[in-house]
Amino acid sequence: MKGEPVTPSRPTQPAADPRRWWGLVVIAIAQLMVVLDATIVNIALPSAQRALGVSDANRQWVITAYTLAFGGLLLLGGRIADLVGRKRTFMIGLVGFALASGLGGAATSPGMLFGSRALQGSFAALLAPSALSLLTTTFTIGKERSKAFGIYGAIAGGGAAIGLIAGGLLTEYLNWRWCLYVNVPIAALAFAGAAVFLHDKPVRAPAHLDVRGAALGCAGLVAIVYGCSEAQPRGWDDGRVLGLLAGGVTLLGVFAWWQTRARHPLLPLHIVRDRNRAGAFLTMGLAVISMFGMFLFMTYYFQVVLGYSPVKAGLAFLPMVAAIVVGATQISARLLHRVAPRMLMVPGALTAAVGLFLLTFLTARPAYASHVLPTELLFGLGMGLIFMPVMATATGGVALRDSGVTSATVNTAQQVGGSIGTALLNTIATSTGATYIASRLADAARRNEGRLTPALRDAVVKEGVVHGFNVAIGVGSLIMLLAAVIAGLMITTRTAKQGPVTEEEPPVSDRRRV
Repeated sequence: MKGEPVTPSRPTQPAADPRRWWGLVVIAIAQLMVVLDATIVNIALPSAQRALGVSDANRQWVITAYTLAFGGLLLLGGRIADLVGRKRTFMIGLVGFALASGLGGAATSPGMLFGSRALQGSFAALLAPSALSLLTTTFTIGKERSKAFGIYGAIAGGGAAIGLIAGGLLTEYLNWRWCLYVNVPIAALAFAGAAVFLHDKPVRAPAHLDVRGAALGCAGLVAIVYGCSEAQPRGWDDGRVLGLLAGGVTLLGVFAWWQTRARHPLLPLHIVRDRNRAGAFLTMGLAVISMFGMFLFMTYYFQVVLGYSPVKAGLAFLPMVAAIVVGATQISARLLHRVAPRMLMVPGALTAAVGLFLLTFLTARPAYASHVLPTELLFGLGMGLIFMPVMATATGGVALRDSGVTSATVNTAQQVGGSIGTALLNTIATSTGATYIASRLADAARRNEGRLTPALRDAVVKEGVVHGFNVAIGVGSLIMLLAAVIAGLMITTRTAKQGPVTEEEPPVSDRRRV
């Protein structure tokens, strides 16, 4: 009626998909499968080596073939998801991963096993970025986004430890082949769930792929990951290692230059020029360096020094998995929409660093309750506080057409960080441990007039191994402190950005240079 105030109409929000939480379950299952597969075969490796006659020199390829293909092809997989559809790419990745896993479980020769692991890594490079991108585009606002990323962050942080537990159980009670066969029913379940519960948002993007950029980026990442893996047996000063690392850095430099000229770049540089997003990538990479080194050392400590069975060694990681879940889902997920992301990342990195520092006092005597358990609880809680806000910050506010490649960049930081951490910290541990053992054996021989009993030799070797772990974990603690500094200085946003923005133009924050 005349004279009545006119109430401005509010834009209506599209109704939320009532099945989106089932979609999260599907994404979580697929991501867990990808993450744990990087470690599930570690405990099974000795059995597989004996069964197939794999030489000591070549056994590393069971792990390296997966990490090379996974880390090298992630950027390409992310861009494919943006071009052909994230749900479609996700489902193709599931089918390929299942087939490759079945082929590996049925392997009758070393070459067949190595090839199947490379295929697994290739399809994981499709699966991982499309899973995170689907999560990013499904949960876009408020508490729901925080809760979803909390669950995803718990999986990303704890999946590797769960892989050690699953590998121990499957190897001891079935056989090593089931560490690969187990992926087939899991992938089938996720595929059926994806068909019903996942919905992809249409992307108005040109159907073009930057072939030259894909070749440069993939070759650079493969060279760096391969160089890090070769540093374990050869050392960081080996010519091949230095050549691979230098070549990889050079190729990535050329790749970055080409991305400024390509009409349809594989990795639009506005994604990494954003200060907060770049800080999240660096924080992720540094945190994972320490995490993978810790997993490696504790696995050897449990089985070699303490003599745990594979199952007992795997179960010894359970407190850390529980702490990661609590940190990600009960703390980070509840606070992210209320506090600045760095207010979670910095305390998380500091807590994890303190946990690692406690391990530097470890000895060859059993010390699970006094040293290992407090470390697992502190480290797990810290990683739970880091992973969830890092992923939310890295993927929030990016253009919808770039969500796949942005998710791939997060996974690349995680994968490259894990490769560097395993190689760098293992090299430090073995070199310092060998020096310690040689010195102590020489001293013992002088005191005993050249006579060394087997028991004394074994005791010195165990002490040397643990000494090497202590030094390397101390370095890992310093790297975690650096992650805290990076997060505190670079990630300045006051709140985590929401989900993807519109297609037409990247957000202003994406165009801001560091």
